[in-house]
Amino acid sequence: MISVNDFRTGLTIELDGQIYTVVEFMHVKPGKGAAFVRTKLKNLRTGFTVEKTFNAGEKVHPARVETKEMQFLYKSDQDYVFMDTSTYDQLTLPEEKIGDGTKYLKENMIVMVQMYNNESIGVSLPNTVELEVVETEPGFKGDTATGGTKPAKLETGVVINVPLFIEVGDILQVDTRSGEYLRRSK
Repeated sequence: MISVNDFRTGLTIELDGQIYTVVEFMHVKPGKGAAFVRTKLKNLRTGFTVEKTFNAGEKVHPARVETKEMQFLYKSDQDYVFMDTSTYDQLTLPEEKIGDGTKYLKENMIVMVQMYNNESIGVSLPNTVELEVVETEPGFKGDTATGGTKPAKLETGVVINVPLFIEVGDILQVDTRSGEYLRRSK
C-alpha cells in the first residue's frame, strides 16, 4: 500500500479493479477542513482519463506493471503480432491496444509492451522512427526559402506535413508522440 501523499506523475495504481497511471496530481490544503489530493488518472485498459479526489493520507494499492521488449512481426487483419525478444513467445494484440502507434509500426521494429498479471495493457513505441516517403508532390527550386510545407505519405500509410524540399524515397525521422517531421535522415 502507498499513500496518496506519495503520488508522482507516471505512478501506476490499482483502484476499483482497474489499472491507472497518475497523469496529474495536486495537494490541496484548504483554510478550513482536511487536506486532500486532487488527481487526474488515465485508465491503462481503456485509455479514458478520470478525475478523482483522495483524502490526504489515504492508501491505495500500487500496480506492478512489467515492461517487456518485443519485436513487431506482422499485421493480420485487425491484429498485430509481436515476439518477445528473450523467450521468442508470440503475442497478438488488437489494434485498440496499440492506438495511434499503428501509424508508425514497421516490421521488425522493437517496442516496449506493458504487462500486468500476464495481460498486455499497452505498447510504447520509440520516440522517433525512420520512415520512407512513398508519395509526395515534387519540390521546386527556390521553394525552400518560403518555409512552406506539403503533405507526404510514408511507407506505413500515415500522412504528415514535410518541408517542400522532401522527395519520394527520402528517409525521414518522425516524432511518434506528436506525428511531426523532425529531419531528413538520408
